[in-house]
Amino acid sequence: MARKQSDYLAALLSDDEITADLTPKNEAESTAPPPVAPTRAERSRGTTLLGRESALARVASGEVRQVTQLLLDPARVRIWTGNARSYVHLTEESCRELIDSIIAEGGQKVPAVVRRIEGDPEHDFEVIAGTRRHWSISWLRQHSYPDMQFVAQVVQLDDEAAFRLADLENRARKDVSDLERARNYAAALKEHYGNHMTRMAERLKLSKGWLSKMLKVAAIPDNVLEAFASPADVQLKPAYPLAQALDDTSKAPAIRKEAQRLAKEQMARRNGNRPAVAAADVIKALLAANDTDRARQDTMAVFSRHGRQMASVQSSNRQGVTMRLHAGSGATREEILEAVRELLGQLDEDGRGLRS
Repeated sequence: MARKQSDYLAALLSDDEITADLTPKNEAESTAPPPVAPTRAERSRGTTLLGRESALARVASGEVRQVTQLLLDPARVRIWTGNARSYVHLTEESCRELIDSIIAEGGQKVPAVVRRIEGDPEHDFEVIAGTRRHWSISWLRQHSYPDMQFVAQVVQLDDEAAFRLADLENRARKDVSDLERARNYAAALKEHYGNHMTRMAERLKLSKGWLSKMLKVAAIPDNVLEAFASPADVQLKPAYPLAQALDDTSKAPAIRKEAQRLAKEQMARRNGNRPAVAAADVIKALLAANDTDRARQDTMAVFSRHGRQMASVQSSNRQGVTMRLHAGSGATREEILEAVRELLGQLDEDGRGLRS
């Protein structure tokens, strides 16, 4: 009887079989002689490094015909689209700690998990778990370490098992945002579980209520998300009330309009090298967008490079516009005057500006 994938992978990752089955080798040199048995210290270190991979393996429940570990050229390895992590948003800064670790240890010590692919002339494998490792090795090969190789454990998994494996790894990653995971879950719900949320929750061993909230946040449209400085700022707990408010047809138009204004404000801040509007303030402004006219006007403000309000609109009506210039903002007079011009421009766009 074929062994369960979880048992098979766990056995291969055990201390007794690291040498026999998981010794890294270059695929082009598969006939190389067997390696020298490691010392007790080396075996202990290997067990520690592979401990997380062993935990990942236990999530899978399909069957595996072969598990191999290879040294690969990362250029021949693509990223599986079913992973939550956004590869295009990875940077040297976000991967700096991992890059330094790889350099210090003389190479990648914890293997990624990949599977073979067919029909793609440019790639031989795709990454199921280990996107940051792939990015970091690729970066190092382009920056003074051309011989650095991508260490990968090769397994055979169907898409649903691959999704669960990747999800288990991402749960432990602080740099995978709630929004990335939420949208990954929304795609998986349709692709792997036939839109049956209860079945998905059971397979992932998640609370159905928590999964429901994640799926709700995943539905927040892109034109609202642009109000945030980064998609990584969108966290489940504060974003869920926003997702609920967007379901209210009487509130959604005002929220979208406020999101458009905030998106322009975020862009202006980036271009001016000023701090972004914090996610908490964005949520507050969006949720207040459908309140009274006074509440909407109170959220119209410009912040200094120190993150404090410089100027805000107190009221706007037929009699005129009332603004408040805030003390203690740390802004210069020129910056405050520019803030006033910016607020007048926003009022004009909303049709509430001064009329000559």
